[in-house]
Amino acid sequence: MLVTETLKDGLKRGYTITVTAAELDAKVHEKLLEAQPDVEIKGFRKGKVPLAILKKQFGTRLMGDAMQDAIDGAMKGHFDATGDRPAMQPDVKMVGGDAWKEGQDVVVEMTYDALPPIPEIDAGKIKLDRLVVKADDKSVDEALANLAATAQSFEDRKKGAKAKDGDQVVIDFKGSVDGELFEGGSGEDYPLVLGSNSFIPGFEAQLVGAKVGDEISVNVTFPETYGAKHLAGKAAVFACTVKAVKEPKPAEVNDELAKKYGAEDLAALKGQIAERLEAEYKGAARSVMKRALLDQLDAMVKFDLPANLVEAEAGQIAHQLYHEEHPEDHGHNHGAIEATDEHKSLAERRVRLGLLLAEIGRKAEVTVTDAEMTQAVLAAARQYPGQERQFFEFVQKNPQMQQQLRAPLFEDKVVDHIVGLAKVSEKTISKEELQKAIEALDEI
Repeated sequence: MLVTETLKDGLKRGYTITVTAAELDAKVHEKLLEAQPDVEIKGFRKGKVPLAILKKQFGTRLMGDAMQDAIDGAMKGHFDATGDRPAMQPDVKMVGGDAWKEGQDVVVEMTYDALPPIPEIDAGKIKLDRLVVKADDKSVDEALANLAATAQSFEDRKKGAKAKDGDQVVIDFKGSVDGELFEGGSGEDYPLVLGSNSFIPGFEAQLVGAKVGDEISVNVTFPETYGAKHLAGKAAVFACTVKAVKEPKPAEVNDELAKKYGAEDLAALKGQIAERLEAEYKGAARSVMKRALLDQLDAMVKFDLPANLVEAEAGQIAHQLYHEEHPEDHGHNHGAIEATDEHKSLAERRVRLGLLLAEIGRKAEVTVTDAEMTQAVLAAARQYPGQERQFFEFVQKNPQMQQQLRAPLFEDKVVDHIVGLAKVSEKTISKEELQKAIEALDEI
């Protein structure tokens, strides 16, 4: 077996692997010997079938396996000997392809971008601020007010009062398209909060100003993307009768409200809210510190980047941003999306930091445990109510999905490892200052 270098330009590598016909034949012979004890053919006892007959019957199939084993072995030997680590799966092509015939040497061309050597960093030179925000009384009171609004009730307005945005109207309604009532388009004593956008766009606005006893024809058009295809894009009329107009009444902030949310009393609820707010602040502050860390790491190291990784990342960024800018386009039939220089610059940063964090994690033996992966899968599964089991099974069978879930866990653990070695100072700031720091992250 012969491996010959054909390309070495920066991180680009090219090699020709030659497996001789004799080596292939030896591999096939080896596989026949392995299989012989378990083979049973009519006319021969199990394990006693002559190799010549085995080769005639199974040789062609085993030749493909032998060829693959030989090439895989040559590639592994090459990477072990050179220390190269391919950035992506090497591109392997057989010279001659379909023209190859048994008895000939097998020649394979292999090309790949090698991962670059990653320079060491001195984490002790990194200086970071850990932002600390305390939940003040004003923030707790605001959260309490929101809870009270969520637990609001509705009381009848004065006789003859007109419905306002935010009011609840109780209605009977009958919907029709082209004069014909349609299934599911009628209801009685339906409590509708105006401004909740729970009905078809434009429906609720036409009930603002209505009074008890009013009969109103609400004219709307079903969205093109409406779930019921026979109604999508159709104009409809809903004959509505207003039976009640009610104004919202926020719940009182007292011990009774606290008990509705599982707390013993109002003081206990305030304590729980303060803890939750500070947990949210802590998570936001971590994002700010992580960005500061990544910025410093990016400035500390420079090294060549695998072109194929940068190209793939730039394409992914361009594709993601396209869909963010065109949320109406849910498919992928939008043609090619060219990556701009800005996309490529961001891709270079991501690839550089990704390789650096991966190397730091590898040397520090950072790992993601099975328990951590299970928690990540369960958290992701909650996004699919009623289909958690199917999602869990999908992840178990999909290595790519497992990697998508494992990657952010690994990155966060490596970040924590570096932070543990860096010089970190606590800095107490206000909620408003933290909010500005978070907003600044989106501007970069």
